[in-house]
Parts: sequence; C-alpha cells; structure tokens
Amino acid sequence: MLTRRGMLSTATASVGAVALGGRPFAQTAPVLRIGVLNDQSGTYRDNGGPLSVACATLAVQEHAAALGLVVEVLAADHQGRPDVGLAIARRWFDRENVDVIMDFQNSALALAVANLAREKDKVAMAVNSGTTELTGAACTPNTVHWAYDTYLTTKTAGAALVRAGGDSWFFITADYALGHSLQRDATRFVQQAGGRVLGAVTTPFPSTDFSSPLLAAQSSRAKVICLANGGTELVNCIKQAAEFGVTRRGARLATLLMQINDVQAIGLEAAQGLVVCESFYWDLNDRTRSFAARIARASRGVMPNMSQAGCYAAALHYMRAAAALGAAQAKASGAATVARMKAMPTEDDVFGTCRIREDGRVLHAAYLFEVKSPAESRQAWDCYKMLGSVPPEEAARPLSEGGCPLIRT
Repeated sequence: MLTRRGMLSTATASVGAVALGGRPFAQTAPVLRIGVLNDQSGTYRDNGGPLSVACATLAVQEHAAALGLVVEVLAADHQGRPDVGLAIARRWFDRENVDVIMDFQNSALALAVANLAREKDKVAMAVNSGTTELTGAACTPNTVHWAYDTYLTTKTAGAALVRAGGDSWFFITADYALGHSLQRDATRFVQQAGGRVLGAVTTPFPSTDFSSPLLAAQSSRAKVICLANGGTELVNCIKQAAEFGVTRRGARLATLLMQINDVQAIGLEAAQGLVVCESFYWDLNDRTRSFAARIARASRGVMPNMSQAGCYAAALHYMRAAAALGAAQAKASGAATVARMKAMPTEDDVFGTCRIREDGRVLHAAYLFEVKSPAESRQAWDCYKMLGSVPPEEAARPLSEGGCPLIRT
C-alpha cells in the first residue's frame, strides 16, 4: 500500500537534478518547485492524495533532466479545509519559493489559490477540482484546468442516460460547492435531452447514513437516482443503495463523479452496471497501459484515476513550457509560463495530444464507461467497458458560455 509518510518523503526530495550524461547542474541553476496540495488523510484521500504526488514525481523523474531542469516536488495535506490549504499556498509562494501549485481536490480552494497565483504571478494547475468557474468568470492568466470539470462529466453521463430511457431524475446532493455544481449542470443536460427532475435531497458534509435520502429518492419513483457527491460519501451511498435494493425496484443509480478508485472501494458486485465518465482509463490504449505500468512500480499496483494521472500530464507540460521559456523566466512570471503552455500542444501517455484553450481549459476527450460485473473482469483494476466517447471540443463548455474575461468577444 502507498503510505502517506513514504510518499511525502519521496515528494520532498529534489528530483531531476542531473543533466543528460550524468553531469550535475551548476549550483546557480534555478530550481523549479512544484507543490502538490491535496487531501492526504480525509474523505478524498484516495481520489488524489499520495498517488497524485507519485504521478507528478514520476513526470519529474522521467523528464526534468532531459529538459535541462532542476525540479523539486513538494506535497502538503490541506485536510479538506480551504483555509488550511490557502495558508499552505501562501507559505509556499512567499517563503518556500514554490512556482506552481497543483491538484487541490476542493473547488473553493482551487478558486482561492488561482486568485493568489495571479496576485503573486505564480502558476495554479487545477487537476482534481470540478468547478467550471476556473475557466469561467474566475479565470486568470495564471490558471490551467486539467482532467475534468462538472460540465464534462454531467454532459457526457446525463445526456446518455436520458437517451437510454432515464427520463425522470431525483438527486442526492452533497451540500458543498461541487455537489451543487454537479446537480446544476446535470439538470441542464437532462432537461435539454427531454428529461425531468422530480426532486432532490441535500445531505450535510460529511455524511455516513444515506437511508433517508435513498428512501425519499425511491418514493419519487424517478427512473434515475443521481448521486451528486464523491469520495467516501459516494462509496457509502452506493453500498447502502445496494443493501436497500434500489436498482431491484426499477430505478437506475447514476453517478456524476465516480472514479476508478471508488469502483475498487465499492467492489464490482455492488458497482456493476453503473455508468462512469472519465477522461482517462489505464487500459484504454497502449500509451495508457505503458504509463500505468510505470506508475504501478511506485503505487504497488494501484491504478490512477483521471485526476491522479492528470498530475503527471500537468507536471510534464509545465516543465516543457518552462524549458522552452527558460527556467529563470519561468520562475519570474507564472503568467508568461502559462502563456507558453497555451502556445504548445500537450503530449503525454495519459491524454495523448491535446491543447490548452484561451480560458485555461485543457481539452480532453471524455469517455463513457459501464462498470463490469465480477464475471466480466479479467484481472485486478479491470473495471470498465467503454460505451462511447465525446470529442474534446464537444466535452468542454463552449467559450461563449463561460464568461472568462480573458476572451475577447
């Protein structure tokens, strides 16, 4: 198992400090510092946590030296609290000379760090945050948004379920920014596809008992009971739904932000048949399988989800832009670094070839998967069968709808 202590000790070590040919860099070479700020110990630990750090560190180990860079990866636990995370971000920027902060696992924190990065002229890379505001009204020239947002996941899953006959919906929604964003965006796509929303129940965060919300959802007679939550809450809710026989009574259970680690925690017996939207799957193609094999050596066989794998892609593209710009200039201006990132296509084993749009959104394809039954699974982490895909330009919210002030109309 990947331990927090072991991963943090790895993350804070200086990696990529040897040039091609094994010659050490001069002492005066600028050191680029990447801070991975996420939940290392709480509800969302397995959705990001140490494995996000491992993926960012792998990118540095594999590419920093070849790019002529000296790079350090730091990690910190915000404990699921935006105030704690923002204090860490300030310390990193002001006292520890950190150049880029990434991951987040909290939309409120992602928005706060994005503003701080603009103020300090650093870089903020959201890889595990759902809010579309990062590329909307709150976009900045210092921010890039990777992997997914609530538009991508709800559009892909919501419209597909309505087309499959799920034309009446009931939401069980976590009472925080991500939960409300998931419900709002899904409602839009369900209604656009001709479906109806019959009701919703909001649950406090964190919650462990979902019996009352599940009974309310069953009483609504909705064809789709949609879970607008994530992490441990999502896992517990699905397990309890299986115990109550929700799907045996005619309703279909739907999730808007379930990742492969959640499927593993639930187990295929309870999760089979669920529809999942991710922008990455380890067994998607030869390149993703190659990446998975390399990260497995650090994770002891645990496969990354789209957010964790996205930390590899984000760290790699940041380093390529910094090398093209020059390490000194990259340290001097986060906005200049992000501008260079936007000017270069991304290329990695996680997402393949992509581009970063003017508003900072990285355009990925979205994949719709169905969770396999235990009989269909051939090996550990063999969880998904593909139902379809959505091209990058269609999976992302149109520029005209976001309200990003960087976009000239």
